[in-house]
Amino acid sequence: MDAKLPATSVAQHLVEHIAKLNAATLPPGVKQKCEDLLIDVVGLCVTSRNEDYTQAAINGCDDDGPCTAIGHARTLSAASAAFVNGTACHGEDFDDTFEGGPVHAGAVIVPAVLAACERHKPDGQAAMLGIAVGTEVMCRLSTVVPKAAHKAGFHPTAIYGTMGAAAGVSVALGLNAKQTVAALGIAGSMASGIIEYLAEGTWTKRMHPGWAAQSGIRAALLARAGFTGPRTVFEGVHGLFHGFAHTTQGNYDALIGDFGTRWVTETLAFKPYPCGTMAHPYIDCAKRLAARGIKATDIKEMVCEVAEGTVHRLWEPLANKQKPPNGYAAKFATPYILATGFVKGGVGLGDFTPEAVRDPEVLALAAKVRYEIDPNNPYPNAFTGHIRATLNDGSVVEDRQPHFRGGAKEPLTRQDIEEKFTLNAKHGGWDGKRSGAALALLAKLYGGKIELASLRG
Repeated sequence: MDAKLPATSVAQHLVEHIAKLNAATLPPGVKQKCEDLLIDVVGLCVTSRNEDYTQAAINGCDDDGPCTAIGHARTLSAASAAFVNGTACHGEDFDDTFEGGPVHAGAVIVPAVLAACERHKPDGQAAMLGIAVGTEVMCRLSTVVPKAAHKAGFHPTAIYGTMGAAAGVSVALGLNAKQTVAALGIAGSMASGIIEYLAEGTWTKRMHPGWAAQSGIRAALLARAGFTGPRTVFEGVHGLFHGFAHTTQGNYDALIGDFGTRWVTETLAFKPYPCGTMAHPYIDCAKRLAARGIKATDIKEMVCEVAEGTVHRLWEPLANKQKPPNGYAAKFATPYILATGFVKGGVGLGDFTPEAVRDPEVLALAAKVRYEIDPNNPYPNAFTGHIRATLNDGSVVEDRQPHFRGGAKEPLTRQDIEEKFTLNAKHGGWDGKRSGAALALLAKLYGGKIELASLRG
């Protein structure tokens, strides 16, 4: 062994903590989040099942198999089912968020573990433990060097999701410690995902969770078969953080320090709006301003205080964010999003169609929106909103929101999540009977076998 290498690596320490866990002793809050994730992810797969990007994702697969692509009659290999479901779930940007990252865990971990279990070990309790561990690993990884992956041009959900999926699938399939460390090492060479989709609103962000999910399955299966990977995948001089965060000097204690005794998974946030998470508090501010009786035509200018770390994704180039080129680009354009919330009283799936993004009233207001950087903004530990509107008569009105609605400070209830599921399923063409049957299946899935055939077609 090279004298410079640690006797016990970060990945080995992590796996030692993971090995102590079992499904029966998971905290109630973690179990609830695993249940909520299942409901949310399946509903989102259904809502986008007929969208062009989901159709392209499934049509681009040439490896049929026994696993379920949710909402589709065709069955696929475990890896391709995970890819399609992960892509579909994230496609409308309506999936869960970890505020400390930010990363979107459900769209990666749930498709990966469900597909792996459906194919190899259809045990509900194993699946729940895998989802809990995979989610926790993914979210904690995003806090080791906060904001660095985004700044380097990578999508944290894609990078850290690959590692979380490898961990979650390894646990669900019962890999031993040596195999799980190898799976993490292998997954490090599979991680990928650049954020150049922002330039023209192309689809690659949508596939990042799916790619991470299928990579996690492949890494775990390779490790189970005896393939090796570097145990210093995280902290090594050529490791994950060196490659994607441009440093090896991360806070690894944020990953392994109290793993298994404190669960960041319990703080996962579920979205009330289908767009970039950091824009949500701005929507709420805009809705409250409009509720005061102010009209869009009364407004001369809107200035928003923002976190510097969100500017390159949600605010610049400003002209494009005020008038996005297409519906997908609009999901990451705060001026358009908050103008939509002001004019229409909310933001829904129908506000990102080709017709919606050309709405003259919305675009007229969006053109009046600009930003200024608040150096004291707590992002990424909290997502906040602020609008200061100057009216044509010279008066100024202002609104602030210190947290993300749907997050730890103001979580959605199980009823909220089930109602979201029903609306999403309806959008995807399922009637109330089909939605009710699916919810009944999901309610007992972790207590029985992973049998997903009724979610096809």
